[in-house]
Amino acid sequence: MQQTTHHTPPPASAPPPSSERPGAGQAPLLLALAVFVLALAVTFVAWSGARREADTQLRQAFEYRTRDMSYSIVRRLAVYEQVLRGARGYLRGSVDVSRAGFGEYYRQLRLDQSFPGLEALGIASAMGPGDVAAHEARVRAEGFPEYRVQPGVEGSGQQRPLVTAISHIEPFSGRNLRAFGFDMYSEPVRRAAMAAARDSGQAALSGKVVLVQEGSAGTGSGFLMYLPVYRTGAPVWSRDQRRAALLGWVYAPFRMVDLMRGVGGVAASQLEVAVYDGDTATPDALLYRPAAQPGRTRAPRMRTAIPVLIAGRTWTVEMTSSPELEATYDGAGPRLIAAAGVLLGGLVSLVVWLLAGSRRRALQLAQGMTLELRASHDRIAAEQRRIKVILENAYDGFVALDRHGRITDWNAQATRIFGLTAEEAIGQAAEVLAPEETRATLRAAFAAFARGAASPLLEGPTEAEALHRSGRRIPVELAVALLPGKAEDKDGAGITVFVRDITPRREAEAREQQRQARLVEARQALDRAQKLEAVGKLTGGVAHDFNNILHIISANVQLMLRADGPPSRKRLHNILDAVERGSRLAGQLLAFARRQPLHPSVVDAGQLLERSDSLLQRAAGDGVVLTRSSPPDLWPTLVDPNQLEHVLLNLVINARDAMEGGGRIALQLANVTVEPGQAPGSAAIAAAASPLPPGAAEQFDAEMAPGDYVAVAVSDNGHGMPPDVMEHAFEPFFTTKPEGKGTGLGLSMAHGFVRQSGGHIRLASAPGAGTTVTIYLPRHVAPEVAALPEPVVGVAP
Repeated sequence: MQQTTHHTPPPASAPPPSSERPGAGQAPLLLALAVFVLALAVTFVAWSGARREADTQLRQAFEYRTRDMSYSIVRRLAVYEQVLRGARGYLRGSVDVSRAGFGEYYRQLRLDQSFPGLEALGIASAMGPGDVAAHEARVRAEGFPEYRVQPGVEGSGQQRPLVTAISHIEPFSGRNLRAFGFDMYSEPVRRAAMAAARDSGQAALSGKVVLVQEGSAGTGSGFLMYLPVYRTGAPVWSRDQRRAALLGWVYAPFRMVDLMRGVGGVAASQLEVAVYDGDTATPDALLYRPAAQPGRTRAPRMRTAIPVLIAGRTWTVEMTSSPELEATYDGAGPRLIAAAGVLLGGLVSLVVWLLAGSRRRALQLAQGMTLELRASHDRIAAEQRRIKVILENAYDGFVALDRHGRITDWNAQATRIFGLTAEEAIGQAAEVLAPEETRATLRAAFAAFARGAASPLLEGPTEAEALHRSGRRIPVELAVALLPGKAEDKDGAGITVFVRDITPRREAEAREQQRQARLVEARQALDRAQKLEAVGKLTGGVAHDFNNILHIISANVQLMLRADGPPSRKRLHNILDAVERGSRLAGQLLAFARRQPLHPSVVDAGQLLERSDSLLQRAAGDGVVLTRSSPPDLWPTLVDPNQLEHVLLNLVINARDAMEGGGRIALQLANVTVEPGQAPGSAAIAAAASPLPPGAAEQFDAEMAPGDYVAVAVSDNGHGMPPDVMEHAFEPFFTTKPEGKGTGLGLSMAHGFVRQSGGHIRLASAPGAGTTVTIYLPRHVAPEVAALPEPVVGVAP
């Protein structure tokens, strides 16, 4: 604003008014324009920095998504490789498995629900060209009259030493029926992968193929994964040994469209992914490319290609940013900085123009405001980057709460732990993250925080239980700290909580406890087995030598009895009785040592009990009630019937002595099937109808192999045995009876006989609750041979 000054007329010698310095009145405006230009320059610098920061953030998000996508593809195929390894384990070195069993195994895995892209699970049997006809005849006999190997040796147009056929495939329906009997080895791409798997012993991935399930008109790309199956027990250390031991392959076909569906999770829509077979991205090697996303009007901002190695084969995964990812580009910040800079530049220029009389002061003020604006922007940007990096990359979940327990901040790890996104969690009360029974305690803790009182949560890391959004309880470790703030500032004070999911730690501790328990049990079983084996070897050697001596004594005594005259016949009879007792003792020792001569035959244990009923009743005595139970369809077993009868007689006598003159003895027979992986106790005992006494302990002589058994249980309601006595029950000469009442060889002889017959024996007892001895004899599957009619004594032929 110019001021008007009235002057007196100058003298004639004074310069005219028009002689003033030209442009002097335009200086404030020029200075204001210069300040405005400077402000625009500073604004441009700040705007450029903000834009570069936004570009960097978008680039980092793209690189993270691409790494996650490639890792997801590798991880998904690694899971499918484990499925094939599980199938190979189910085959156990043979490709000749029943179709019903293989189908049940596939249904139990529920592959069609849990593993998208996996079209089927199959077995490719390997054979020579001369074995094709026999293979086709065998499959046709199983109910597939139209089955044939296709294209076969003739259809392949070449002579090959190896022919394959898809002999099993699940699900056995729909498009998979086209592959039944297909010779994959006749096709070069599949043959290369099968040969690589066979020679390496590892999983191998095929190149790009059109699956047989697609038919001749199929256009979808696919591939197959193979895992070799070798003959059980065959050496596979070298390539030649692996080729000689090959029986076939387990394999899985994949359609790329189905495989890629769901890979990448919720972030998959932020990338456009193309997969190529091999090291280069050529049109012929294209395995997968999705349809173009809507809204794409220009070229992608970012593009990358990542090679991945899967089962010995390289894929090239080419990824570009999608419109959805590019829409996350933060352009509002640079625009806000530009607008603010222009506005502030105009205001400063106006102030400078108004304060033209104090040019230096105005210039300093403009420079200070500009520098302060730049510094403020730099501080804000650096603080935002630092906080974001800390929270988003923290290993623990981070939850910030205000003084009333409401969630104010939430990081990505907290989303993974609780299943709630930041938008869903922020603003809610923190007690929704805790189980119902602990919410009252949390409310009391927050009340204490608000009053400034101490709380146990502040003393260090605390283990607790959190609640996932699905209702699942999660063991967590909490580290709680108070945020500083003034009492009058309602939003200034708060709480920070770092949450760590300790489920892996708890699972590791549980696995370690189970491992230690199994180790203790294995050591105890090993000690008992070694003890019994050592005692068996010792008693076997003694019994053999003792029996030879007794045979010599018996023969000499019998010769002396036939002679007349001295020595005294009564003394000789006493010697012969001693010989017989020694022979019986030797027989018991041989039975324990599993060296007694056995004469096994097919035996129906129920009929044997019927024939021995009177003998067992006399052995039990009049004061004992003896009961028997047997199913009508009892399986036969192959044992020595005389020795089995002797064992049952000894067990009945032991049961009678344990009841001291009165009680009940139960003889129970049952069919028992032990499944693979089944514990040797509980299931088999329940099936054998020989329940344990209340609070009883068990002792098995060895782990039972899977199979069918005939169980014979002898139970009494006597005084029972404590665990320390049970540990020595099968040892020879161990007895709790008074001296002269028993030899201590009854259970040891039964143990030796049962083990020599291929069976197992179980002892279950509890003090005051009785004892149950169960014998498991292997089922005899051969047809029972009818016994020859006994000859009529005294009748001439």
